[in-house]
Amino acid sequence: MALDARAASAGIIKQVIAGKSLNQVMPSVLPKVAERDRPLVQQLCYGTLRQQPRLEAILRQLLDKPLRAKDGDVFALLLMGLYQLDDMRVPDHAAVAETVGASRALKKPWAKGLINALLRRYLREREELVETLDPAAGNAHPKWLYQKIYQQWPEQAESIVQANNGQPPMSLRVNALKTTTDDYLERLAKEGIPARACEHSPCGVRLGQPMDVALIPGFAQGDVSVQDEAAQMAALFLDAQPGERILDACSAPGGKACHILETQPQLDELVAADVDEQRLVKVTENLERLKLIATVLRADAAEPKESFQAESFDRILVDAPCSASGVIRRHPDVKLLRRPDDIAEMAGQQLYILEGLWPLLKPGGSLLYVTCSIFEEENSGVVEKFLQNYPDADYQDNIDSKLISKPYGKQLLPNTNGGDGLFYAMLQKQL
Repeated sequence: MALDARAASAGIIKQVIAGKSLNQVMPSVLPKVAERDRPLVQQLCYGTLRQQPRLEAILRQLLDKPLRAKDGDVFALLLMGLYQLDDMRVPDHAAVAETVGASRALKKPWAKGLINALLRRYLREREELVETLDPAAGNAHPKWLYQKIYQQWPEQAESIVQANNGQPPMSLRVNALKTTTDDYLERLAKEGIPARACEHSPCGVRLGQPMDVALIPGFAQGDVSVQDEAAQMAALFLDAQPGERILDACSAPGGKACHILETQPQLDELVAADVDEQRLVKVTENLERLKLIATVLRADAAEPKESFQAESFDRILVDAPCSASGVIRRHPDVKLLRRPDDIAEMAGQQLYILEGLWPLLKPGGSLLYVTCSIFEEENSGVVEKFLQNYPDADYQDNIDSKLISKPYGKQLLPNTNGGDGLFYAMLQKQL
């Protein structure tokens, strides 16, 4: 018997609040829900988690006393109820009734009265309750994250926060080996699918609204791939040349590796490496769909000497693990799972990865350092420390001037109507 959609969503949110990532939890729960209800589960989970700091601050005011730890699913259900009342096109009475009803599926019938009373009280007192929230909670961000965004991006902070709280647009990358952006836009127009060219990426197309990949014209045939516009810039900035050997050092799920092969089909070899063997399966699947050839292997970018020879790559792409502060709208659990100390810890790991990979680069070769972070410590700060420690490394200020210039790199910020927030810096090894 299929799981109740709202009860399943509450269970997922409960686990995220307890410290698990959405990517860890949702894939195991979603197949247990009826297929027709899966979009609702995704909407409830992503939407509630995007608003969780605001919703929790409101719920704490409504509760006379905290719920017991074992009733985390009821707490999650209440958050979902508040989200439905504020952000979903569900009549208030239906949102309350459905949320109350889900307590039965959770086998917590005692919670029916509590849920009904709290949600109806919120409807009566919504304006007063919202007015008491501090700016961080009112904008659905944990205080430390909200303050850090305003500290580092005072002029752009409002738009960053707004983007973090919204649903990301769906962008496609047109396969230059098979068609052109103009021809593909014309194809979409003929099929009645609203879309427009992306602002920064010449091979990018932004759909008017998200859609199932199975319905995207030419997707199964490899004409296009789903990839955010900001991520598409990596292959373009790397600028691989014929006959070169390229390493994509943190490759999974393989979008950037595939794009490199699309932009330069005459490579000697592209090696797509990642430390997570399970995620490499996705790299292989993407290569097969696009009919592209690469060497796929498991390797730790921080300790690559066991897998690769020194000075064996002409170019290296390092899409380093990071705080994901530039892609919060795609990973709303970042708001719950990240802590202030994580930023410095991530920066240390990123520097360690750069130091591990640098010996693999040929003299005269280029390394493109990429993060999906908007914070200086993980971006220019890491590059600066690396340059101080490696006198044979030069910073190359040769990346698109339309991006925001930082001391050692260029930044794209998350944009409500545009791409995600990514950082790029190009380093060259001296001859």
